[in-house]
This record gives sequence, structure tokens and C-alpha cells, in this order.
Amino acid sequence: MSLLSFFTTIAAFALAIGILVTIHELGHFWAARWCDVKILRFSIGFGRPLWMKRAGRDQTEWVIGVLPLGGYVKMADERDGSADATDKARAFNNKTVWQRIVIVLAGPLANFILAAILYWCLFVSGTPGAKPFLGAPAPNSVAATAGFAELDLITKVGDKAVKTWGDARLALLEAAVARADVAIEIEESTGHRQLKRLNMETIGKEDLDKDFLAKVGLSAYRMRLLPVLDEVIDRSAASRAGLRAGDRVLAVQGKLTDRWETFVAQISTRAGEATDIVIQRAGVQINLTVTPESITENGKTFGRIGVKPKVDRSLVEKLNTVVRYGPLDAIPRAWARVWDMSIFSLKMMGRMIAGDVSWKNLSGPITIADYAGQSAQLGWIPYVTFLALISISLGVLNLLPIPVLDGGQLMYYIAEILKGSPVSEKVMEIGQQVGLTLLLGLTAFAFYNDIHRLVTG
Repeated sequence: MSLLSFFTTIAAFALAIGILVTIHELGHFWAARWCDVKILRFSIGFGRPLWMKRAGRDQTEWVIGVLPLGGYVKMADERDGSADATDKARAFNNKTVWQRIVIVLAGPLANFILAAILYWCLFVSGTPGAKPFLGAPAPNSVAATAGFAELDLITKVGDKAVKTWGDARLALLEAAVARADVAIEIEESTGHRQLKRLNMETIGKEDLDKDFLAKVGLSAYRMRLLPVLDEVIDRSAASRAGLRAGDRVLAVQGKLTDRWETFVAQISTRAGEATDIVIQRAGVQINLTVTPESITENGKTFGRIGVKPKVDRSLVEKLNTVVRYGPLDAIPRAWARVWDMSIFSLKMMGRMIAGDVSWKNLSGPITIADYAGQSAQLGWIPYVTFLALISISLGVLNLLPIPVLDGGQLMYYIAEILKGSPVSEKVMEIGQQVGLTLLLGLTAFAFYNDIHRLVTG
């Protein structure tokens, strides 16, 4: 990783955590204010304050802590001695159970609202993507047996209409997790539409960590590019060797070259080595020698000569799309996306517990930071998409019935409604210890997965 990529990753991760945690805690803050609870501190981060300011009628402490992974809203409460006699009516513990439920739920709800707003922005501005055209299915695969063919366009997976390959892959992943036999509506190259069924039973939990669609023989269509140069970058290895725009590569080191991908693969293995190539220019074959520059990225070294392929622009337009909706139409679609992703997250967690999905899918802050950096470098649309997904994940995670999380507190309040009196402090203390142990265990396992991914690549 280059120094620029490293700092981009750190900055993108810090911005994401800052936004998501602030919105979550503001949800609790606004709900507490609405219920007239005295707020003592609003903190982004834990530990020693790096910055603090007192403001408002209650002189609330606004704090940025030294440890950035999380935050909290400290409210006056008689149980920990933070509420005196004058604050009794405004103490959190003296509010009705329904008010306490509202305050607890407001944090996760704020994350869901943020995700819906982000998806709305994406839908209104337009999100580019590849249309879900299929590549040729692997011979004798489940997809080949089911009758899928190259350039079939997926229009629906189950009851979900899809417009991009990303949408189709997510819908197929849901079917793969459920090991379901799924109906896929496709539009053939002739324009005729029909249903084809794809059996996902052969996909194991380890396959979900990889390219799970390859197990059944499906893949996205990749445009075939001929090894014809469209541009030769000035002062590049190709320019120095005498290559020109319009040249067609016929062979590299005596091996035939029929596709651009083959050419790239041949050059990438020749970093810093003089390489013989045969080109065709204006009907004449010419022998040239080029020495690919040695490039190192993400710990891998490869050769590059500085050329770009000639691309059929009309085909590119056919294979790609921009999904865009009007401002009003985007509102229900944004909420539908938040709902679908939330339910899918819960299903994945349930499958992990049942052992149907590998725990390797559990990610920690290192992996999240890596995704933040990668998405930020790709542009604002991938980064906003990343923010929406993480915001949903944060909302779902906090609703889990683990005592140290919002969902655990909600569990206590539901028990209070059912039994007619608050849960005893002893039970809550034991629950906190169990919840903290469980949460620390999950965090440690997530860190282990992160480290393992870094080591194994």
C-alpha cells in the first residue's frame, strides 16, 4: 500500500466512524431531550477527552475522546449517583418505560434514517453499474444444465427485479445463503423472456467466502477486447519501443495473443525484462522489443508498458446503465433498500449461529477501514454506498439482545412491561458482565479474521 493510499484509508475510516457514531448518539440525544432527560455528556470516542466544551441549559459536556471507536450519551440517573434531588424528575431512571424505550431505540433508528437518506441521494443522482448480462456458463455446471447462456440478461431473481449486476449478485447471494432453488427471469439475446431455475444446494458455507457463483457456473459477462492499441502514453515504455495507436498485437515472446486480457497477462509477468512482441500495422507485421516498467502495488510487482485498449463504445453503452429515480419515487425505494439490507444482515447472523455460514464473514475495524479506503479511492458514489451499508450494520448490531447494546436495554424494558416492575439491579449487573464478555469475544474474533485476511491476502 502506498503512503497516499494509507492516509486515504485512515481519513476515510475516521470520517465514516465520525459520521456514523455522531448520528447514532444524536438519535439518543434528541430523544432524551424530547423526553426532558438531563444530559450530562455527549461523547464521540472513549477515554481521556481530546477536546471538551460545555454548552446549553444543562451545561452538557461535548467531548471528543482519545479512542474513536464508538461514543455515548451520559444522562442523569439516580442509580449511579449522577442525579441529585433537583434533577430527580429529569433522571433517566424516573422516566416511564415507554420513554426509555423511545430513547434507546432512537440511536439505531437514526442510523437507519441516515442510510435511507444516503440511498435517496444515490437514487436521485443516479448510480452507474453494469447490466446483469451473463457470461458463458462453465461446461457441465449447474447453470449450463439449467439452460443459461452467454449474454442472457437477468431481469428478476425470485420476486426481486434487478437492474445492475450488483443487485443481481446480492439477490443470488440471499438464495445461496438459504441454499434455495431460485427462479431467475432472463431476457435472451433475441429479446424473448423466460424463467430458468438455478439450484443453489451445492454451494457450501466456505464457498460464500469466495466467488460463490463460480460454484454453480455463473459469471458476469466480460466484454471481449482485441489486443488493439487505442492510446500510447507519452514517455512510457510502449512509446520508447515505438508502439503507436492502432497497432494490433499478434504475439508476445513467441506466444500468440488473441485477446487484450492475454496481452495484459503476458506483459505483467515481464517486469523489467526485454520482451519481444509482434504487431500488425497497416497490414504489415513488425517486430519490436519493449521493456515493461516494474510497478509495485499492494505488495505485488508486475510489468506495465503504458497503453490503453481500443473499446467499442456502443457495446460499452449496451452493457452499462445508470439507475436513477425521481425525488418522490426514490423515497420508498430507499426505505425498501434499508429494510432488505437489514433483514439480510439478520439472516446472515442467524446462519452464522446455525453454522450454515462461515464465521470468517465476521469483519472487524481493520477490514472496515480497508473497505472505507478502497471505496473512497473509487469515488463518492462507492463511498456513500459504503456509508449506507455500515450505517445499517451499526443499527442492526445495536438492536441485538446483548445487554451492553441498545437491544439488551430494550430487552430489559420489555421484561419490565411484562412483569410490571423493573428488572433487578443484580440481574442487570450479571447481564452486563455476560454481554460484555460476549461482545469482547466477538470483537476478538473479528480482529482475528482481519489479521488473517491481511496475512493470507
